[in-house]
Amino acid sequence: MARTNEPIGIIAGGGQFPCLFAREARRRGRKVVVVAHKGETVPEIAETADSLYWVHLGQVGKIVKYLRREAVREAVFLGTITKTRIFRDIRPDLKALALWRRLAARQDDAVLRAFADCLEQEGIAVRESTLYLRDLLFPAGILGRHAPQQEEWRDIAFGWRMARAVGALDIGQTVVVRDRTVLAVEAIEGTDAAIRRGGSLGRERVVVVKVKKPEQDFRFDLPAIGLTTIETMREVGARVLAVEAGQALLFDRVAAVEAANAAGIAVVGLVGRDDELDLEQCRRPVGR
Repeated sequence: MARTNEPIGIIAGGGQFPCLFAREARRRGRKVVVVAHKGETVPEIAETADSLYWVHLGQVGKIVKYLRREAVREAVFLGTITKTRIFRDIRPDLKALALWRRLAARQDDAVLRAFADCLEQEGIAVRESTLYLRDLLFPAGILGRHAPQQEEWRDIAFGWRMARAVGALDIGQTVVVRDRTVLAVEAIEGTDAAIRRGGSLGRERVVVVKVKKPEQDFRFDLPAIGLTTIETMREVGARVLAVEAGQALLFDRVAAVEAANAAGIAVVGLVGRDDELDLEQCRRPVGR
């Protein structure tokens, strides 16, 4: 376990996760060193960091330099990166180009694991993203007032199998289904875009299923759900959000559940192994 005031590095993307983690790390006595990404990380990160450096997407060498300058021996990957930027707005340095050329596949897990390996070689251990915030993990059972109908449970079970198969290919973590038909598969565009695409095809009554990849690494890219997800589902008339419990992050829990209640959306934390769900646990109501 790290000593009090030993620095921890945050390699920050977008969203609230880096700020939440930084506040909790500081509360526990850690010095927080943030390397933030221009165009992704929120400016508010400055309020939670003891040291802050900004980089462009792809400047791996600078990230390593700043972490070593601050004597960081532990780091975490937190927040989102707009993946489509790799085709239009990336400034790779020599270290990034060398890493990129070594990759046989350039999907999420392969890129992130290679980056983590690079840091490990520099003496910087990459820790799990939930190190101080395990209370953000999605709970098992039904959240809120609405429960799926019988036909929707069938779609959930079908979507569970489809999403796990897609995840095994390292394509995405979300599928949108209706009547046991896949309407949309999440790829590089992200969850909200997949929901809108599937919702436009399903014309309401769609079920959104989000799971971890079979070989999910808790150090990065955990599935994440929040108020924005619920709002996107409300826009397209989606009826159910089903997420693998304990393997995904749930932000703004109270607000998200209240919004789902108001929109008539059922929210479920799924428990299962391989292709089978544990429906008894899935159907249990949970508190906020």
